[in-house]
Amino acid sequence: MQAIIDSCDTYCQRAEDYFERSFLRPQIRVDLRGQAAGQANLSRALLRFNPILYQENRQHFLRHTVGHEVAHWIAYSLYGSVRAHGREWQQIMTDVFDLRAERLHHYNTQSVIGPTYTYHCHCRTHQLTKRRHKAIQKGLVYCCRACQGTLTLATHSLLPIQTTFIKE
Repeated sequence: MQAIIDSCDTYCQRAEDYFERSFLRPQIRVDLRGQAAGQANLSRALLRFNPILYQENRQHFLRHTVGHEVAHWIAYSLYGSVRAHGREWQQIMTDVFDLRAERLHHYNTQSVIGPTYTYHCHCRTHQLTKRRHKAIQKGLVYCCRACQGTLTLATHSLLPIQTTFIKE
């Protein structure tokens, strides 16, 4: 994952040239799981990246995802705690890195989504992740944003599907 480290360094260098000052380089880890492409833990000077989404979207990832996370680091280094995707971050994305200031990626995440569990409310069916399913099993309550109904596990999601053939 040297390409990610090199891309981070390139973005830090661009910020140094633009602001005419040096920036401490954050620690880089390529160990992020799930649907997030990147994550900035600013208080720990740590940027984390998703190795699977990187492998599937290399060029775009190196330009946009890495730039997005480094922009968080530069904004924090310059201004301290600010809104995550606020004015300062947006300015760095557009003026310094020449990137669109988009909050979310648009990568296909099918390869990183684990098993899901079917839940129902009053108005629809929901597919919840294993993490949320376990949280509900431990007593946490999730409600539908649309109807405010409590999500309940669909009984068929835990039972094996049985197929019956009728002879005609």
